Amino acid sequence: MGALRLPCALGRSGMRALKREGDGATPLGRFPVRQIMVRSGVKPPLSVLKTRAIRRNDGWCDSPCDRNYNRPVKLPYPASAERLWRGDGLYDVVVVLAYNDVPRVRNRGSAIFMHIARPDFAPTEGCIALRERDLRRLIALLPKRCELVVL
Repeated sequence: MGALRLPCALGRSGMRALKREGDGATPLGRFPVRQIMVRSGVKPPLSVLKTRAIRRNDGWCDSPCDRNYNRPVKLPYPASAERLWRGDGLYDVVVVLAYNDVPRVRNRGSAIFMHIARPDFAPTEGCIALRERDLRRLIALLPKRCELVVL
């Protein structure tokens, strides 16, 4: 595909090879792209990848002791779960990365996404965040069965 350099925000704790739940680090490694999620009502990006709508009751379980750890769930959920329908627009377009999903390891970290960055590129909780236009541009270039490499 060639070189493409885009500014991004990473986790508040930088990058780590050994990530832990809640440490604020972006994990190092190779992560297959699982799917694109787009907030219902937002124009989806052009993509050959599987895309699904984010609905108001969508969440992502971040409780290491729960059987659905690092999986999508419906809210309200009895264990801790991140809300995917956000008022700040950061999750209007999301790339789900295959981090700690097969197999899932307790406390290794959950919900590592590529999503829209804050205007000031403030650090994330461990995700990779890009300007919306750059994220959409990148998604349009991603082929099926692609991987994101974090070095």
